[in-house]
Amino acid sequence: MAGTLYLCATPIGNLKDITPRVLETLSEVDLIAAEDTRNSMKLMTHFEIKTPMTSYHEYNKVEKAQQLLGQLQAGKNIALITDAGTPAISDPGEVLVRMCLESGVSVTSLPGPAACIVALTLSGLSTRRFCFEGFLPADKKEKSQVLEELREESRTMILYEAPHHLVRTLEELKSALGNRKITLCRELTKKFETVMPTTLEDALAFYEQEEPRGEYVLVVEGKSMEEKKQEQIAGWESMTIEDHMEYYTSQGLDEKSAMKQVAKDRGVGKREIYNYLHVEKENL
Repeated sequence: MAGTLYLCATPIGNLKDITPRVLETLSEVDLIAAEDTRNSMKLMTHFEIKTPMTSYHEYNKVEKAQQLLGQLQAGKNIALITDAGTPAISDPGEVLVRMCLESGVSVTSLPGPAACIVALTLSGLSTRRFCFEGFLPADKKEKSQVLEELREESRTMILYEAPHHLVRTLEELKSALGNRKITLCRELTKKFETVMPTTLEDALAFYEQEEPRGEYVLVVEGKSMEEKKQEQIAGWESMTIEDHMEYYTSQGLDEKSAMKQVAKDRGVGKREIYNYLHVEKENL
């Protein structure tokens, strides 16, 4: 019988956040696949876990995934861990998970810390609807496309960023989104945990004076429904009422239905559109 791949969440800072189930699994599996074996060895040493480890990271994720899959198919149980947090979140683990599922190998996830969720809950921004973007693409064209999509995003957005790219990313976000609210989180769950609710403009001013340190989670306010509505109204108001009516009548709406829709688009009463089209023109 094939073995099982265990996705084991590890602490993002405070070692006490590891779960008893993860510790038990790491001790009992045949092999641990780690993003950085040198980094993970500190965790294993702390908890006296002797299980053999192998490296599985961004630069060997396809070839090594094939090797790990072969061992799973041969009956070995393997735990996958990342440097910190939950495997497969902004992590090459997604490749191995996909291969396992496509090959009928069992995969199970042992829940635990995830920096994106910790930051979201600390942000003070809306948690009802949110999206996770991770790191922005390195490719300029792809990044531009992603930022354009985020410009219209109404959900709270969560991104990751390294300290040496933070200022550039803040500049790009401000250029694309305007001066939105943002909460910057670093050193989460550690002694010097920092949660900074501010705006993109003020964050830029701060980090132009202070050197960024550590990995950051950025939680950014989405575009408000009111802002979207005002932009839509502004777009319609750039058209004449006649052209606006033509837009709908050309789609098959009768005059009454078209007037109702035009009034809704422009945020006015239907009587105002009727008066413009009939009463005012008749008085000219």
